[in-house]
Amino acid sequence: MRTTQRRSPAQARGDLWKGWAAPSVRSAFTAAFAVVVVLVGLRLTARGDSHAVSWLALPPLAASAFLPWRWVAGVGAASMAAAFGFLWTLRDFSISAVSQHGVDFLVVAVAVVIAAAVAVVRERDDERMRRLTQLASVVQQAILRPIGERLGPFDIAARYVSARSGAEIGGDLYEALDTEYGVRIVIGDVRGKGLDAVRLSSTVLGSFRHVAFERPDQRCMIDDLDHAVARNGGDEDFVTAILLQERGGTLEILNCGHPPPMLVRDGVATYLEPESMAPPLGLSPSAQELTVRLQPGDRILLYTDGLAEARRDGEFFPIRERAWSLIGHGNTGDGLASLETALRRWVGGPLTDDIALLLLDYRPEAD
Repeated sequence: MRTTQRRSPAQARGDLWKGWAAPSVRSAFTAAFAVVVVLVGLRLTARGDSHAVSWLALPPLAASAFLPWRWVAGVGAASMAAAFGFLWTLRDFSISAVSQHGVDFLVVAVAVVIAAAVAVVRERDDERMRRLTQLASVVQQAILRPIGERLGPFDIAARYVSARSGAEIGGDLYEALDTEYGVRIVIGDVRGKGLDAVRLSSTVLGSFRHVAFERPDQRCMIDDLDHAVARNGGDEDFVTAILLQERGGTLEILNCGHPPPMLVRDGVATYLEPESMAPPLGLSPSAQELTVRLQPGDRILLYTDGLAEARRDGEFFPIRERAWSLIGHGNTGDGLASLETALRRWVGGPLTDDIALLLLDYRPEAD
């Protein structure tokens, strides 16, 4: 049976006003109220300008951009009180003179109502966006499952960098599994955006999580993933992808139209590129395997084209030149955090595409 827990009136009131605890809200309320005081003070020095009362419509309108509607109403009440006090003082406490400026009071009152309504709509939109962001986070965790800090002989970290505010998932994908055939990893990027890309990404990951434990040969895995994309995608859909497998210190790489991994060894970064690039999944790839013998301390960076194509004024982010300084030190999580920070500073604005990142640190002695 489902039960509902009722909150006490005190708890309800606490939830109602808990926004005041935020420093940004307190600062905003203080600034808006200060505007009222400053406007009144300035206009009181010009005693002949009684129509300056209409200026007091500005503080509640400004407050509606960042304050809860109840605080907006409070700012509006302060504006109304200031307007009355201003005219009362200006006209030597003559009620009849104050009543002559009803239009000025009406302007302030209408502004207060409009500001409160705007704040209500904004709060509803903010709440809707918050819930959507939470939902996106849940979906992301369901599709891109968390990867542990240690997998086989690797220290490993994963990071998903969204290009859109409030949206945390897209068509970029990754997974790492420890199987009887060795550590197996996939990273990929679905063509296109939106829900169709997320759906196809989920399909590829689901297929990989199954065949990684069933197929001893990575080439067979490529065939299975290609068929999954062809069955579930549209005529023009495809997925660029890289499959990696580590066994006994040997890294086997199959690249299907994806930006090549980067190996960072002894301060030098090199791309692990095959002699010929295979088509993406969904386009019947026949990938050529690249084999690399790993050394302790090697770091392998896997990424999607959001990183490879990030640019500023037409210049691409110099990931290869800065790889050692960004990801060659500290643990893998710190390396990816440093990489993202450097990328955002270099771009100097919003990213144009989502980025999936995996950083592997080969530490067989830790097993």
